[in-house]
Amino acid sequence: MKKIMTMGLALLLMSSSWKAQAKDYRISSAKELDALHLKAGDRVLMAEGEWKDQQLKFKGNGTKGRPIVLMAANPGKTILNGNSTLDIDGSWLLVEGLAFANGRLDSGEVINFSEKSFSCRLTNTTVTDYNGANDQVDYTWVSLRGSHNRVDHCLLKGKNHQGVTLVVWLSDKPNYHQIDHNYFGPRPELGRNGGETIRIGTSTWSFYDSFTVVEQNIFDHCDGEIEAVSVKSCKNTIRNNLFYECKATLTLRHGNHSEVYGNYFIGNGKPGTGGVRIIGEDHLVRDNYFQDLTGTGNSAAISVMAGLPNPILVSHWQVKNARITDNLILNCKEPFAIAAGYRTDRYLPALNTYFGKNIIVGNTEPLKWYDEKVVVNFEGNQILSASFSGQQGRGFELKNEQLKKTESGVFLRPGQADFKPFWESEQIGPSWISNLNKKIIIN
Repeated sequence: MKKIMTMGLALLLMSSSWKAQAKDYRISSAKELDALHLKAGDRVLMAEGEWKDQQLKFKGNGTKGRPIVLMAANPGKTILNGNSTLDIDGSWLLVEGLAFANGRLDSGEVINFSEKSFSCRLTNTTVTDYNGANDQVDYTWVSLRGSHNRVDHCLLKGKNHQGVTLVVWLSDKPNYHQIDHNYFGPRPELGRNGGETIRIGTSTWSFYDSFTVVEQNIFDHCDGEIEAVSVKSCKNTIRNNLFYECKATLTLRHGNHSEVYGNYFIGNGKPGTGGVRIIGEDHLVRDNYFQDLTGTGNSAAISVMAGLPNPILVSHWQVKNARITDNLILNCKEPFAIAAGYRTDRYLPALNTYFGKNIIVGNTEPLKWYDEKVVVNFEGNQILSASFSGQQGRGFELKNEQLKKTESGVFLRPGQADFKPFWESEQIGPSWISNLNKKIIIN
């Protein structure tokens, strides 16, 4: 017994010693950060005020229970501008409470997770209007390299120049990144390719696995280009996000085996608003909610693309084995577009597509065939309408039934219990910015 008590006391003293070794450092420049030799448990507190043209290099190796922290002494009050950047290089590093605003770069990225970064986290941070005078200049706001990193509870809005807002870069090993509870604010139309809000991978790496999870984010008026979220890799999960009045789509552009479920696409009748676009093999699109979208073809509520023969990595690959189930589609101009993008050189039909147990509400034709030779397996779908007079059968049943509307403006499926959507029950964006979800109004 005495020996056990002695060992316990020794462990307690060791734990206390480790805690005592952790230090707090207060800094007011990137040069002061460079001079530090940080250890697990240390915290670096950045002074309030303007930090102009500061290239922050945050390095070190923490542990799961004792990360190294770089944080604003007062969240949101450390303002980085000019050509300020942040490089996160190490393991178990935590960045919190910074505000990048009204700066600009000539290239590169505002915030970068290095290739060696592991289990690092960026949270409660903003990047707003970090734009130069020339919208042709291409740079990224957040680049995710390394593995098992997380970006959460951040606000990124106002990007109006060339380049993706947040990019996941691939390597020959899966990265397992997590992107959650962020508020991606308005991004105006760029007028050309390269205006995505999130891109997971690149065309040249599109057949490598990523295992990135994107969940419980709000995409608010992300209109940069047709792809608000562009998936260019394999085995990703995009779930429980809100796409609010985005003149864009969630596009499975390259790669295979991704899941898209539990997302909300709210158009409120805004021109060009879209849903999910499917390209590639073995994708699952289920339990999503589409309401008042006006997009057609590539921007329909659910769009299955025609494929190119003999495709190269940048091509539109043939759709195979897509399963589209249990989605609720309300008052959308084009609920399901089949062989969208069909033309004389892009004609490969989707193979083995299953469209089952979906509910379509409205008085318009549920299907738009851009190539009527495509074979789709329809099963157990319902059309809820008081006046629809189109063709029934082929896996569709017409019902005269109305859905219940919640206080949030979301309609419930038949038999579904009332609930609050995630943006009304979860903290989205930085904790020091209030009422972001008040912008979400469903007509």
